[in-house]
Amino acid sequence: MAAETGGRPEGAEPDPTRVWLRFVRLQQRLTTAMSARLRAIGLSIPQFDLISTLTEREGATQQELAERLYVTKGNVSGLVDRLVEAGLVERRAIPGDRRSHALHLTPKGQALAQAGLKVQADYVARTLGRLPGADVAELERIVLAWRAEARALEGGS
Repeated sequence: MAAETGGRPEGAEPDPTRVWLRFVRLQQRLTTAMSARLRAIGLSIPQFDLISTLTEREGATQQELAERLYVTKGNVSGLVDRLVEAGLVERRAIPGDRRSHALHLTPKGQALAQAGLKVQADYVARTLGRLPGADVAELERIVLAWRAEARALEGGS
């Protein structure tokens, strides 16, 4: 069936570039949809990325967050400044380290992070969660294998 094979003749090998483009376009569609949903609760995607990461890594430094979020420390610094101003994040001194601070969510930040995580979970349930479990497992296998190839090409980062 053409619909199941992405419009190519049955039995023909898929074109990796076409698959990659479909993946990129899907990622753009998902990001746009999540952005709108997060904006409705007062968050941008970068803000949500940072505060949701802090729910898992409370006390992380800006450098650790930059590495985890694949952005520069400068980007994280400006974002943290704005989140501190908004009362969502606080910096705490790290004993013995005068240059770095541990970042913690305030109660307001924790509540907003939980609201964002719920928005995310609801969206995932309404999209990816509607696929059969075997398809989700196969997609996970493929994404992990693809990530391993990308990491190997980048030198393991």
